[in-house]
Amino acid sequence: MAFASFVPPTQDTAPALALSRQLLLVVAPSWNSCSAQLQRFQRVRLDGDWRSVGPAIAVSLGKSGLAWGRGLHPQVGGAEPEKNEGDGCAPAGIFAITALFGYADPDTPLARAAKLPYLCATRDLKCIDDPVSAHYNRIVDQTAIARPDWFSCEDMLRGDERYAVGAVVGHNCDPVVPGAGSCIFLHVWAAPGVPTAGCTAMSLADMTEIAGWLDGAAAPLLVQLPQAEYERFREAWGLPVFAP
Repeated sequence: MAFASFVPPTQDTAPALALSRQLLLVVAPSWNSCSAQLQRFQRVRLDGDWRSVGPAIAVSLGKSGLAWGRGLHPQVGGAEPEKNEGDGCAPAGIFAITALFGYADPDTPLARAAKLPYLCATRDLKCIDDPVSAHYNRIVDQTAIARPDWFSCEDMLRGDERYAVGAVVGHNCDPVVPGAGSCIFLHVWAAPGVPTAGCTAMSLADMTEIAGWLDGAAAPLLVQLPQAEYERFREAWGLPVFAP
């Protein structure tokens, strides 16, 4: 599948935000926080003001908190960590939301109503997290791969509700850097307050509502930051005021 392209950061502003009309803003208390608040925002015109949509909701982050990911944000200097494969961190920064996925069949109302590309989870749908694979950080149908070259992967069809409905986060995309982190999603949490391996998770009801709201025509973005970094970059990046 196609992921959003990585834009080499060259300035303090965030051009991707200027081209978006839907925003999921996640703000955590600190870099080490495993939980955060998520607020939806939208605007009618690109030059319009961001308006909040619904109440802020609780989300779970990686078990190790946050680390700078590879996305659409400008170069950020500092001593904060950068995300790596298996570090247990959710990526901080600005990221495109590129697709939806779930257990629902393509002909179900949820799938038909999707306004982003929809991936129906099957036993053969895998997200490759092996850095040595040519398919690293890609969601693939393994039946279409003549010679699978990975030793580990994420099953997109699980035995629980975690991937019942979710969204693909465009982290570490074109070009993909081996070992910089893979398979970053918005998905359903195991239980309130339970951290993830590096994704952003929430209740099934909240994830289902967000999936139905996301619209590819609005170039939806996920912005995740610790509180201090949100305050540091809010004006330069053109982020809305978030006061949950």
